[in-house]
Amino acid sequence: MFRIEAEVDKARRDLLRSRLRDTNTAASPVLAALRGTPGAREVPLHVWALDETGGLAGGLVGHTWATWLHVTYLWVDAVHRGAGLGSHLLARAERIAATDRACTSARLETWDFQAPRFYRKQGYEVVCVIPDYPPGITEYTLTKQLPVR
Repeated sequence: MFRIEAEVDKARRDLLRSRLRDTNTAASPVLAALRGTPGAREVPLHVWALDETGGLAGGLVGHTWATWLHVTYLWVDAVHRGAGLGSHLLARAERIAATDRACTSARLETWDFQAPRFYRKQGYEVVCVIPDYPPGITEYTLTKQLPVR
């Protein structure tokens, strides 16, 4: 018999994550080889664009892990859109990931009303489409091979 609970518990979450990591490492030679190396850690990667007053004009927040750049957020203030700032932020993050962190690929998620066309113009390819996530919206996962540096 089991007692099932539905509550936020950070200690159990951490224990579960650790046990899942151990299970995955035991099942995957690739993940086993990564364990204990610098590539096994997620390393934050942030790129900021500041206007002439030091205000936030745009930015990119992501991380690198296991030779991948994962772009979590990319945003440009409406008054600066269309001037290439988003392309510059993304290119800088890709360059840092490839040059300084030996990343070979990038990935991100975006919704249909956000920027799937923008990312395709930057060389990203759609690898997953999830319709109605959330209801009425389509989510896209895109990836890109980064140039070897």
